[in-house]
Amino acid sequence: MADPTDLPVLDAIDQRVLGSLLEKQKTVPASYPMTLNSLRTACNQSSSRDPVTSYDDPTLEDACRSLKARSLVRIVWTGAGSRTLKYHQTLDEVLELADDERALLTVLLLRGPQAPGELRTRAERLHAFADRGAVEAVLRRMAARAEPLGPLVVELERRAGQQDARWAHLLGPLPSGETGGGAVAPAVDRESVLRDGGAARDERVLRSIEAVAEPYAEAFGDEVRGLPFERWLLDRVAVEVDDAPVVEVGCGPGQVTAWLAESGVTAQGLDLSPAMVAVARERHPDLTFEVGDLRQLMRPAGASGWGAVLAWYSLIYLAESELPSAVGALARPLAPGGLLVVAMHAGAAVRHTGSWFEQEVDLEVVLHDPEVVRTAFATAGLIDVEWYLRGPMLARGETTDRLYVLGRRR
Repeated sequence: MADPTDLPVLDAIDQRVLGSLLEKQKTVPASYPMTLNSLRTACNQSSSRDPVTSYDDPTLEDACRSLKARSLVRIVWTGAGSRTLKYHQTLDEVLELADDERALLTVLLLRGPQAPGELRTRAERLHAFADRGAVEAVLRRMAARAEPLGPLVVELERRAGQQDARWAHLLGPLPSGETGGGAVAPAVDRESVLRDGGAARDERVLRSIEAVAEPYAEAFGDEVRGLPFERWLLDRVAVEVDDAPVVEVGCGPGQVTAWLAESGVTAQGLDLSPAMVAVARERHPDLTFEVGDLRQLMRPAGASGWGAVLAWYSLIYLAESELPSAVGALARPLAPGGLLVVAMHAGAAVRHTGSWFEQEVDLEVVLHDPEVVRTAFATAGLIDVEWYLRGPMLARGETTDRLYVLGRRR
């Protein structure tokens, strides 16, 4: 057994086992402690894990026995007369973790080094942190823990151009090429757009969009005709909704709304920008366009809900932590069987634009992780979730992968 005054040293399998047990104890307490079968599923799940693994039963049994010998796992029998072994972690007891520390350590064990903004978003189901600053405060507390066990985490040095430093746990070796004082790969903090609050971000976006409404419409007002994949997707929506009404939120000059209408759909548009709505009404006088916030979308008059809600590049200014609530707000007014369709930029960056169509703007576009977007759909209760990723069309000057996610209300 290891010296109890030493910090546990965990290999990759140990980390995945303990991270999975810590997570599931909090998120699915009714099925905890875990059987070997459920532990294998948790360790090898394709979401919220980096890297994705395919551990088999003997590998996990060996790991659990080793962890038990180090007093980090307890093996129990459950049920009267049951001979089923179940596994319970004791790492939080050994390390005397507070709830907020436990949540961050769980996510670090499951996904490796991460920035504070990423940790806040990914630990949401485990502990509600008020903001990124609250996460940083807990990380610094964990990094300053005194003997006998000492620090639990370390801040990795920020490289030039990196928006935020990442943090790593100290329960095992750092990933190859990374040290507490060395160069690390740049990380993206998708929460940085909220540095001065959501209201200030919304004001910057609105002011910038208002400034380019007319030249934007001239450049992109008929773009759907030149986008084969997007035409296929919109035509599919038109077929599936039948006679149900459709709304495009963040409609801009109305090119997507107009395409759906040309396909025989009862479609209308909603946009936060009065200037964009004015341009859409001028270009498509036979259609309905209104000023409104997509986060406050209501059901259509005279119908049980929308046949489809489309958010066509209208969520690209949101921080990662805002996606679940935004997707939920768009899913709620759907009719049973209705579709939510979201188009976004995919990637790991926050791109700032200071000039657009020869106008001074202050826009930050967030490139989102497809897995996070799909998780937001699942959290909103949507089913039959599909997602498509296409590369940039260089002839059009595109520089990002494009992500399209569809989900259906039950």
